Amino acid sequence: GLTMDENGSLYVTDVGKDEVRRYRRGESQGTVVAGGNESGNRLDQLSYPRYVFVDRDHSVYISDGNNHRVMKWMEGAKQGIVVAAGQAEGNGLTQLSSPRGVVVDQLGTVYVTDEWNNRIIRWPKGATHGSVIVGGNGSGGQSNQLNGPFGKPLLVMDNFVFKLNKTTNTKKYYRSENPQCTMTLHTDINDVLIGTKGDHSHPPEPE
Repeated sequence: GLTMDENGSLYVTDVGKDEVRRYRRGESQGTVVAGGNESGNRLDQLSYPRYVFVDRDHSVYISDGNNHRVMKWMEGAKQGIVVAAGQAEGNGLTQLSSPRGVVVDQLGTVYVTDEWNNRIIRWPKGATHGSVIVGGNGSGGQSNQLNGPFGKPLLVMDNFVFKLNKTTNTKKYYRSENPQCTMTLHTDINDVLIGTKGDHSHPPEPE
């Protein structure tokens, strides 16, 4: 996974080295900003980091795949803190199973796609457990289900969550306070819009 901050610095997850590197403009080597201490579950380690998000303070949030948790590393920190899950793999509200895409809103609330649990879960800042806002009803194509949500499908836009189904190449919008699909966008393999279906009365603007 990769992301970019407002200064144009690029943040890249390296699953082989279990680290996240930041590349400022013109740099070729980069700087380790999270992990880099071999694979493991200590607070200074990552294990198969997948996706990364950077906030305005340049703290990085990482979906720590094999540790089934989301970590936050403040700029310059030698170790991170667990901000979501970390209670071993599972489907409880204190657990994740193969976390993927992660974003954080201005209040510090973490939104993460929980791939093997087929759900999107929200963790308010400082919370000891999360809440399911989309899915969590098994794998499937019904309006209350997801099928292996993955990638960087999650964009917080006002009260909406944006997700991508792994196997159907279909994007949907949900109201986070009432997780029912309000609009479905069908795209081709190049992510070009080819059709819409559903309630178009209050959709957010796609980026």
